[in-house]
Amino acid sequence: MKFCSECYRSPLPFALVLLIASIAGFLTWLTLGLSSYEPLLRIGGSVAVFLAVGGTLLHYVLSCIRRHCQHRQRFARAPSGRPATPRG
Repeated sequence: MKFCSECYRSPLPFALVLLIASIAGFLTWLTLGLSSYEPLLRIGGSVAVFLAVGGTLLHYVLSCIRRHCQHRQRFARAPSGRPATPRG
């Protein structure tokens, strides 16, 4: 996927993805800490949740950036070719 330089330059959407995925992974780590799982399973589950949430949100952010980018449009929408008819 290629993005224009204007859309790709902003780090805010990617920082939010990292923040939300980190919070989800940390909450998973805390939740698994309340049970009697081994530490390796606890870390693995937290990493899996971090990657799943981060990957899903990253895919969503990239598709939204691509869909809503208006920097490459050179002209606004052309008016309709139909003549306006008087109402009355």
